[in-house]
Amino acid sequence: MAFNDSSLPPVLPEDAAPLVATVAGSVLLPGDAGYDDERAVFNLNHELTPAVIVVPESVADVQAAVSFAAGQHRPVLVKTTGHQIVGSASGGVVIATHRMNDITIDAACRSVRVGAGVLWSEVIAKTTEVGLAPLNGSNPTVGVSGYTLGGGLSPTLGRSQGYAADHVRSLDVVTADGERRHVTAESEPDLFWALRGGKGNFAVVTALEFDLFPVSRLYGGGLYFHGDRTADVLRAWTAWHPSTPETMVTSIAVMRMPSIPEVAEPLRGKFLVSVRIAYNGNTADGERMIEPLRAVAPAVLDTVRDMSYAEVASIHNEPTDAVPYYERGIMLREFPPQAQDKLIELVGPAAETDLAMAELRALGGAWDREPKVPNAVATRGLPYSLLGVSAGPLSEEEKLKMSVANLLDGMKSWQGARRYVNNLAPDEAADAAAIYGPERYERLASIKKTYDPANMFRLNHNVMPAT
Repeated sequence: MAFNDSSLPPVLPEDAAPLVATVAGSVLLPGDAGYDDERAVFNLNHELTPAVIVVPESVADVQAAVSFAAGQHRPVLVKTTGHQIVGSASGGVVIATHRMNDITIDAACRSVRVGAGVLWSEVIAKTTEVGLAPLNGSNPTVGVSGYTLGGGLSPTLGRSQGYAADHVRSLDVVTADGERRHVTAESEPDLFWALRGGKGNFAVVTALEFDLFPVSRLYGGGLYFHGDRTADVLRAWTAWHPSTPETMVTSIAVMRMPSIPEVAEPLRGKFLVSVRIAYNGNTADGERMIEPLRAVAPAVLDTVRDMSYAEVASIHNEPTDAVPYYERGIMLREFPPQAQDKLIELVGPAAETDLAMAELRALGGAWDREPKVPNAVATRGLPYSLLGVSAGPLSEEEKLKMSVANLLDGMKSWQGARRYVNNLAPDEAADAAAIYGPERYERLASIKKTYDPANMFRLNHNVMPAT
């Protein structure tokens, strides 16, 4: 069934009055003070224009918002910081979760329970106080919930531990019928399977509990080389990383850095190729292990060192302030010499490209292994994730999209059949059946029919309810 949510009428103040009377948090309509602040997202090129925004302070507030949306036949979109919001939510109800930010650590059980609005920076700050680490993402401003529901490729510990979704112990959710549910492998096994990897298709997550790991330090950082050495560095990295232990997580990025004050002086305005390193082991072993990479070429900057886990955001050193950009990714099923040559042609020194970054992450290890309790994550067995990022204002949208498309289309010969949902563009008309594969999608669609038969949670890379 196709939906045209933009044709839904506005929510009038009298329509919203019962919701306002029920919700302890905020209920905002277009034009209200605070509405523009709450609809803002991390990507300045993406705009939300919902009919109403609810900023909950409790699970009861979320239930009220979902019930209101159901009564008005409106879709629901959940927003933390909005790194990867899909669609504009026109006519819809946005639930902005940032006030639901409780964090409770059980150090003895090596677990943490976080509210729906918590960011990775907040989790890391608290877990490192007790010598524990989560399977966090590369950017500290990403919301824990959306990242984890999409799988969660941790660039620090993921190769030895698997996806973040593999380590979820329980989720507290509100389903489309307005009911709150505590979802575990025992209580509701189908929903538990679907939530972990199915992104936002099945419920509003109000809290989740997941594993922590006894890691307090890493040997990590970045080796930055001049972009003219892209071919040498890429080929050396490709030959090197398969023989490293699973405790070594690594990626390579070709970057054309902007000339702005936010970029460190040695890198500002430069064309670079960077190898990112995160090794969960002792410094001496790490030094020996990466020596072949350091020997490839003189480094413009070498930040690889022993570090506290609290400092891991410095490894990728991604922007933490809102920026205008466009990004999209694919998975690669292999990366033979011909693919290496093609990537060098597309992003190397002779390339005519407007890309800000092309990143290739090496996967494998625990990312390929099914967890004890299986889930909907679809990308096991695919050895590489390739991401293209272009940066610039919305007025340059066509150029931004074309630069990413040129990269991904150029690498299509080696593309895997499934997709990593966290690396799909907000406006990409991605076929969820292609993301998950036919067998997994069929199960997701069946579970969707049970828990969201009217497809309230459709403002995403949508799994349609089975017919």
